[in-house]
Order: sequence, then C-alpha cells, then structure tokens
Amino acid sequence: MQSVIIGAGRVGLRTARVLREECHEVTVIECDDLVVKRALDQGFTVVVGDGAREAILKKAGITGADALGALTGDLNVNFTACMIANHYGCRTIMRVDQTYREKIYHKYADKIDEVIYPKRLGAIGAKNALLGGTIRAIADVAPHLQVVEHTITDEAPINGYTISELELPANATVLAFGKRGQSPEIPDIDLSLEAGDRLVVLADYKVLSDIRQLLVGETPSITAVTAATGGGN
Repeated sequence: MQSVIIGAGRVGLRTARVLREECHEVTVIECDDLVVKRALDQGFTVVVGDGAREAILKKAGITGADALGALTGDLNVNFTACMIANHYGCRTIMRVDQTYREKIYHKYADKIDEVIYPKRLGAIGAKNALLGGTIRAIADVAPHLQVVEHTITDEAPINGYTISELELPANATVLAFGKRGQSPEIPDIDLSLEAGDRLVVLADYKVLSDIRQLLVGETPSITAVTAATGGGN
C-alpha cells in the first residue's frame, strides 16, 4: 500500500513510522525546515512544500497513492488536500483538532473517509495511566457511539444471567463475550455471565451509564483504553 502523509509532526511522523514498520510505502509532505530534517533523519522520503497544493501532492505521488493522511494542525490545509486526493481516487483521512462535536463530524463525514481527533485520543491515553478498573473504552466509531469492554463484577445485577437473558437499552448491542481469562469471541447466547467475564458492547453515549450500572454495579472504577483509535467519554 502506498500512502502520502501531510505533516511530519508528532501525529504524522508516528503514523508514518507505523505504516513503514508494516512494510507500506510512505511519502511525507512537510514545509517546516526543522521538521523536514527530523523526518529525513528517520529515513523517510520527504517532499518539501504545502500539502494543500496539487503540484506538491503530485510530486509526492498522489496520482498513484492508495491513501492520503492529512495530519497537519491546519484544518484548511487538511480539508483541501483531502478534496484533491478524492479527485485521484485516494482514501482520505483528515485530522481535526477542534472539540469532538457532532456538527464538525457531519460537516465533513460525507466528503472524507475518516475524521480523526488526536487530542481526544491523547487525553484518553492519559486517563488510561491514571485510572484503573472494570471498564475499557476501546474505540469511538462515531461522535455518539463507543465500543466498551466491561468486566462483570460480583455486584453486577446481571451476574448469573445468560447472554440471552441480558436486556440492554435499545441503542446498545453485544459484540463479543469472553469468559474469565479467555479472549472475547462471538457471543454464545446460552453462556452465563459471571464475575470476571468480559462483555464488549457497542452503545450510544447516552446509555453508557445505564450499561455500566447493569454490568458492573453502581460505583465502578473506570478505565479508558485506546485500540488503534480509541476513545472515552
């Protein structure tokens, strides 16, 4: 897979490193001299210039690229680059640093393949280190939806129920289930829910507290953990 990354700052360079480690071809676009030097020192192919300019994108190989990551701190640059990349049939990923708001998402979601919020993910990473407990927020899949893993406690109201007997709120669904010490798998509806078991749920933010009360009890300690893109509430 061939990717073009615009912006060699912390987010862009880290993304480029991960892609390279997985044997993908990566070209980086950057206009800041010091940042360019850092990327070159790490062995990346770098095109110097403004990633919002079509000529620079072509120089970086956008005409043959599979994906574009517009990962600068400038929303206008990111959006313009994605629109150009769309013209060449690239998958587009755009960084947005504004507060995670539904109106921001809807403004761009129909034109961009993926919208990411690094500051939000960074805050969740800090939360991971500070807190511990029986809930892990695995990923945000939309501004109002989150995948969360719950570890069943002795105090959970559903302790002893089978999965088929579990009644979650209407805007929540079970994705996976794992017995204590085992990896989560596609749930068997006849399995019982016992302390130490893990249940992975997709839910609207509005019902997360209801699910927490149901699966882990009234006063759990909360942990949020990101997967590739994780999230928190």
